[in-house]
Amino acid sequence: MRYGENKWPDVPDQAGKVVVLPLGSMEQHGHHLPLLTDTIICQEVVRRAEATLGDQALFLPAVWVGVSEHHRGFPGTVSVQPRTYVRLLSDMMESLIGSGFRRIVLLNAHGGNDLPGRTAVYETQMRHGERRDLWLVFATWYTVAAPQIAALPMLQQKWVTHSCELETSAVLRLRPELVDMEVARGAAIDFESAFYTPDSSRASRVSIVRPFEHVSETGAYGHPELATPEKGEAILAAAAKEVVACVREVATWPSLEPT
Repeated sequence: MRYGENKWPDVPDQAGKVVVLPLGSMEQHGHHLPLLTDTIICQEVVRRAEATLGDQALFLPAVWVGVSEHHRGFPGTVSVQPRTYVRLLSDMMESLIGSGFRRIVLLNAHGGNDLPGRTAVYETQMRHGERRDLWLVFATWYTVAAPQIAALPMLQQKWVTHSCELETSAVLRLRPELVDMEVARGAAIDFESAFYTPDSSRASRVSIVRPFEHVSETGAYGHPELATPEKGEAILAAAAKEVVACVREVATWPSLEPT
């Protein structure tokens, strides 16, 4: 159910439900994908999850801006500073808590939102340290569904990076008119390291933050040229299924009373 379709007198009766806040971005996604890629994908995962969950959960509109400072070397990116984003999410969660909600899931679709999003959850949870019934959850769709996505046999790349085979496939499935496959190239600059790789050939063992133009000439990673709508459908279906399972489980989490 869409949160905003409630009338305010109805809200107290809904307060026992999980509230889901989708988090996207507006940033460069290579030569071939639209700026709104992360938001488009997140909104579709939410749409599918809502269709299954019905009135079991409440879904807020997506926050389309995120922390994308590392993409600003490419024109078109719209970003906010990390501290601004922490404050925005914290204020939104405080509003929900003030209305009586006890279970809030921030459903993320952009890697740059991860650290500030987790910080917002941490700081808000600590401000309500006396609340043993309060569950604030930060969840990224491609992490929630990582095992299921990795198990898809048609994928060469087994996890989401940026403008890659997976993201490109998802947008091909949803908005093919916005994808230019003729220029779909992931021009990552690679070098030998046992701990870090800027491309999609393996997972990094450490975290590095660099301006994106330092690690990709096109603004894309991986092999987007391998994308197909069929792969996109499989990815979206797996993601939505796991998001539904996550929301349903969060709805059952108890108050953490002393034992």
